[in-house]
Amino acid sequence: MIEIIVVGPGCLNCRKLESLCKEVVEENNLEARIEKVTDWRKFAQLGIMFTPGLLINGKVVSSRKIPTKTTLTHWMIEAIDKR
Repeated sequence: MIEIIVVGPGCLNCRKLESLCKEVVEENNLEARIEKVTDWRKFAQLGIMFTPGLLINGKVVSSRKIPTKTTLTHWMIEAIDKR
C-alpha cells in the first residue's frame, strides 16, 4: 500500500491535486491511502513550503504545482515497485 499526502489549505489547486490522485488510484486499481493535510502549521514539518504539495510514502514529490496525471501515475507505480 502506498501512502499519499496532499498538502494545502483547501484552495482550488489543492482540491484538484487531491482529485487527480484519487483518479489515478482508482483507474490503476492501486492500493493506496490518501490523506489531506490542511493545517498550515504542519506544512513545514512535512517539507512543504509552497502548496499544493504532494508526498508519496513520506517523500516530497511535488510542491507549488499540479503534476500531470501521467506523472502522478508514474510516481505512484514507482512507489509500489519500491515496496
